[in-house]
Amino acid sequence: MAHLLGAEALHLEYPTRIVFDSITLGIDEGDRIGIVGKNGDGKSSLLAMLAGTLAPQSGRVTRRGGVRFGVLTQGDDLDPDGTVRAAIVGDLDEHEWAGDARIRDVIAGLAADVPWDAKIRDLSGGQRRRVALAALLIGDWDLVALDEPTNHLDVEGISWLAGHLKNRWSKNAGGLIVITHDRWFLDEICTKTWEVHDQIVEPFEGGYAAYVLQRVERDRIAAATESKRQNMMRKELAWLRRGAPARTAKPKFRIEAANELIADIPPVRNPIELKQMAVARLGKDVIDVLEAGVAFGDREILRDVTWRIGPGERTGILGANGTGKTTLLNLVAGVLEPTSGRVKRGKTVKLGMLDQQFSQLATIGSDRVREVLGREKTTFNIDGKDLSPAQLLERLGFAREHLSARVDELSGGQKRRLQLLLLLLSEPNVIVLDEPTNDVDSDMLAAMEDLLDSWPGTLIVVSHDRYLLERITDQQYAILGGKLRHVPGGVDEYLRLRAQGDAPAASASAAAEAPGLTGSDKRSAEKELASIERRLEKIERETKNVHAKMAAHDQGDFDGLQKLNADLQTLRDESDSLEERWLELGELLG
Repeated sequence: MAHLLGAEALHLEYPTRIVFDSITLGIDEGDRIGIVGKNGDGKSSLLAMLAGTLAPQSGRVTRRGGVRFGVLTQGDDLDPDGTVRAAIVGDLDEHEWAGDARIRDVIAGLAADVPWDAKIRDLSGGQRRRVALAALLIGDWDLVALDEPTNHLDVEGISWLAGHLKNRWSKNAGGLIVITHDRWFLDEICTKTWEVHDQIVEPFEGGYAAYVLQRVERDRIAAATESKRQNMMRKELAWLRRGAPARTAKPKFRIEAANELIADIPPVRNPIELKQMAVARLGKDVIDVLEAGVAFGDREILRDVTWRIGPGERTGILGANGTGKTTLLNLVAGVLEPTSGRVKRGKTVKLGMLDQQFSQLATIGSDRVREVLGREKTTFNIDGKDLSPAQLLERLGFAREHLSARVDELSGGQKRRLQLLLLLLSEPNVIVLDEPTNDVDSDMLAAMEDLLDSWPGTLIVVSHDRYLLERITDQQYAILGGKLRHVPGGVDEYLRLRAQGDAPAASASAAAEAPGLTGSDKRSAEKELASIERRLEKIERETKNVHAKMAAHDQGDFDGLQKLNADLQTLRDESDSLEERWLELGELLG
């Protein structure tokens, strides 16, 4: 594979701290790299150095001659007086951009609902972000770097973006670097993961699921110096292996090793036990939404919504931006009254809500975190252990020195952690979370999920983070056409329903034309299927052998590790290709 970009001995520091100390890395054609790490550890700084917009104190970044490098930062340089059309297609004539299938697909996927002649300054933050992303993606780039591209995208938009990036280049062409806290997105598109921590960049093979396994193995070999984080990530791994939708079908990492690591880890949560505890605290009547509707003037947001919320239910709410998800939460929470129908609440319900605006922190902005915690209850029980508020805060990633900070001085992620902690300490028996992943890194998300696993009550979550929804909720509902609909198949079913809503006739005709197999064709397909299964078993054994070699290999031998990584990538590419063919044959054979 051809080399696209290399970084050698990069050193970056600010007056108060060293961010990176002599890091060396490279990007080759075909690489799809996800960058993970705690907020503030240097992910965006790394991307800026690779893009050439931030100069390191020492070291250098080199690109292969002629490499076209497109970058999306967390901000944008769009002209506020320009139009959406000018921002996306510039001065291209309509026949030029309209005749290009890729440009049409990008516009349809990201900006179909944005007025073409609107001024940039008149757009919402989410619309502006999507326009900036569309403007980048219509370009012809050899290497693309994206910093938090899923911000402001709904589940459907994130799914579209993943599909676009997977199909943008052929398998061994082009390069992608992406910073995101969306773990489903990382798993869907990335073949490598770089973890930024402790002034270094540590490479791992595969997406988020494979990264979790390798990180647990690394921590175990390192003699458990980070026992708290290790235990949390082992629990995360247990969920990935045991129940994560769409993650157990492909042998992307060592199943035997994963099962060995989680052999003594109990299930993430016991839904029957939690529901029994919830009934004891809540009673059988929680909240009933009965034929409710909400309208603002002539604009109808929700209509004929009937939803009986039971004790201990853990429910995720899906829907495109602007469909009424937050309105539904406000209806459930009693913040908003329905314009038709009614909402009935049980007498024992004590509801706590985490909103997007940090409203719970508005009156305590000048208080120090220690003072705020001192006013709360002295202990909180998690997994059978009594923890103090300070211990809980530490479990959520706070450093001791942050206890002396004023609430207004905290970062967005720290405020989100404190907001969640205060919510839990208020001891509600119904929790409503509206986009809880905003400003939160992947380690903090795992810690948040870990706390919520043992919380016995009713949980209702609105989020575009597909991984979070699948991880902490047991059922999903979707808002479609102003109505609430149960989707037993979760996010996948929701996306299918959305796609069918756009083109049901096309789907029906395609299904009608699907060919079957008879006679000799069927026998040939069955023989090919059996051959593929034998080869996949062999690839799995070979992959296990390579992993064993990596575990025993001298970690200082970078060239040797690169060769083993290349062997793994070759096996993975062959496996992916065979699995796609296996699925095709399976569908044909019925």
